[in-house]
Formats: sequence, structure tokens, C-alpha cells
Amino acid sequence: MGRQQGLVHPRDEIMRAMERIYRSRMTTTSGGNLSIRDDAGNIWITPARIDKGDLSRKDIVCVKPDGSVDGPHPPSSEFPFHQAIYQARPDLRAIVHAHPVALVAFSICRQTPDTRLFHQAHSVCGKIGFAPYALPGSQKLGDSIAAKFAEGCESVILENHGVAVGGESLAQAFQRFEAFEFAAKTIIKGRQLGEIRYLTDAELDQALQRSVSLESTTDWPVSVEEIELRRQLSLFLRRGCRQRLFISTEGSFSARLGEDSFLITPTQQDRETLEIDDFVRVEGEYREAGKKASRAVFAHREIYRKHPHVQAIVFAHPVNATAFSVTETPLDVRTIPESYVFLRDVDRVPYGVQYREGEIAGYISEACPAALLENDGVLVTGSSVLDAFDRLEVLESTAEAVINARCIGEVSSMNDAVIEELRVAFKLPSPQN
Repeated sequence: MGRQQGLVHPRDEIMRAMERIYRSRMTTTSGGNLSIRDDAGNIWITPARIDKGDLSRKDIVCVKPDGSVDGPHPPSSEFPFHQAIYQARPDLRAIVHAHPVALVAFSICRQTPDTRLFHQAHSVCGKIGFAPYALPGSQKLGDSIAAKFAEGCESVILENHGVAVGGESLAQAFQRFEAFEFAAKTIIKGRQLGEIRYLTDAELDQALQRSVSLESTTDWPVSVEEIELRRQLSLFLRRGCRQRLFISTEGSFSARLGEDSFLITPTQQDRETLEIDDFVRVEGEYREAGKKASRAVFAHREIYRKHPHVQAIVFAHPVNATAFSVTETPLDVRTIPESYVFLRDVDRVPYGVQYREGEIAGYISEACPAALLENDGVLVTGSSVLDAFDRLEVLESTAEAVINARCIGEVSSMNDAVIEELRVAFKLPSPQN
């Protein structure tokens, strides 16, 4: 992956990253700028006053070490703070600056999101800083931000402005930026539900200490059915990332191949860019050679072994459903018929259960196909890849509707008689089964 990334021209890297940020509504047409510093000391950066929603590779500007500019446009007006950050942190090779709404909300309240909300966000975002306000494009702003990066920060909130995030590559900077905004959004949503729960040092360590050791083998024929499942996983993961049901650094998706074999997402790879050959085949105690399975692989295997009816499994972090997972507020899906028919009653799994062998499968059944994972998103199972993804969409839509409804008035849930009517009409398994 490192070599592949190294073969992408900085113009193309910046163009693709900005397209992704803009498509996800994490910046505006005129807001934000990205840069890459190459081995020769050149700084490649987005141009000034060019539509971020229609950026082409020829628009990207190269500022050389002697100050000369190569490109059809002037560099971003924020170039001074990019340059100041690179001077303060020689280890950084890329910077993302943008105005995503949740982080901007924190910036105008003079606060920073606590990334201890999730183990992955805490790990990915690194040290957090807050830079006092200064005029955009000014040297004072550059000095203010660079000072925070010089202290070892990787993600910095800019007072009344936005955020700047650095990385050893543009891919890493984007992932930090995305995870930071996700944490901020979840906190804002969660505060509408109740008190937010944050992770302790011991709980953060618990996630980091997960073992995913499996023996490697290549002695497996590939069937047409396996190729089709790989295709489905790739397509639905890409769709899920674009719908903000997944983030690029977290979440796993798997599909059953046989009695004790399945395909699963790899670890430490951008979920949106996965191709069919990136998925890892797991069979018993073995994994496909040359690949590393998701760190959730044992949880997936446990569920498949205990529940023969399950054909696909998703661990994901859609922001609204995840907001319920970081508070004590239960997610009531008895709100509209579709929600109950697809999801039934959604259980809550205590933090860390999914990291311990022999426990997570007990929270899933035909009567309870989905669950909230405390401070770790959601778990959804299905009879197919499509079924699992459909349930994930319904779960997130329901969570968002409930959060919105709480802002309007008292949530009206369907009574027991209506629920029983739905169970009979749609032949749903009863909770005790």
C-alpha cells in the first residue's frame, strides 16, 4: 500500500482527497485547503479562489523552496500557516485544513472534542490542540497554529475558524481529520440524549491489546460465489462510507462462505477504497496469506459459529446510532413499523464484550439481529450482505429520527398490541426465542 501511495502524483492525491471532503460536506466551495510536502521540499497546495467542488489536477499549485510558484493560480491564501507548520514539524508531510460543521461548532465555543469517546478516534487523532484566533492568511495565524504543532499536536482547533490536521501522508491526515469530525459530531448528537460516557485508560488499553493472530495459508480454491461476495462487500462498503455509515479507519464487514469460513475487511486499510482482492478469507484458525484480517475477526467468527442463520455481519459507526452508544439513553425502535420489523428491540452491549472471546454472540439472535456497542458503534447481522446493510441503514435512520423527534416533543412509541400485530403479520420471532 505504501508503494502504491508513493506512485500517486501529489496533484492527484490532493484532488481526490478534496473531492472526498467536499462530497462528505466537510467543507464548502470556498473553504479549506490541502497540502503535501514532497521529498524535494516543494509544497503542493490547493489554489486560491477556485471551486473546491470542481477541482482538477491542473489547478493544484506547487510552491518551490525558493518561493517560486508553478501553476495557473496563486496558492491558497492560507499558505503561510501550512509553511509555518512544516517548519515547526519536519516529520509532517501533509496538512488538511477545512471547516467541517461539528469542529467549527467547537471552534466558536472555544472548546476541543474529547477523543476518549472512542478508542479509534483517540488513537488516530493524536494530541489535540487549540490555537487562538488570528486574521485568516496572516503570519500571526501561522505562528499561532505552528506553535501548537510544535508542542506535538496533530489535530488543532482554530478559534472561530475550523481545524488543521497534520500527518506523515495525506491519507493519514485525512483519516485524522475524518475521525476528529466524527468524534465531534457524536458528542454533539450525544449531548441531545444525555450525559456522554468517556473511556478510561484501562478501557483504551483493552482495545489496543486485542490479538488477531491466525495462521496463514494459501491452499484454498476460489469459487464464483466467493468472487461475488467479495464484489458485494466492496460495493456496500463504498456506499456505506459515502453515506457516513462507516469511517475510513474503523468498522468491519464480513460475509459467510461456509460452515466455518468467511470473508472480512482487512485491518488498517481505508474502507472506502477496498477492492475485491483486499478482503481476507478466514477459515477456522487460518487466514489468507499476505493479508491481515480486521481486529474484530474473532467476534465475527464467534457469531458465525453460534448462529448458523447469520450470513453477514457489520460493525459500524453511523453517527446517530453511535450517539446512543455513548450515552445511557436506550434506542427505542418501536417508532415506525419498518424500524421494528427490521431491527426488533436493540440491545446494549457493555464496553469490551466484543474484545473477549465467547461473549459477544450471546447478544445476537434471530429475535435481536442488531445491538449498540457501548462507546464503539453498532453491531448488525443479516441473512445476506444486502440484508445486513439494509438493517444498518434503517438503524441509523431510526436513530436520527428519534434524536430529531426529541427536539420537537415527546416520542410516541407503538404499544404492545401494535408490536404483536407486526410480529404476527411479518412472522417475526418472539423475544424469548
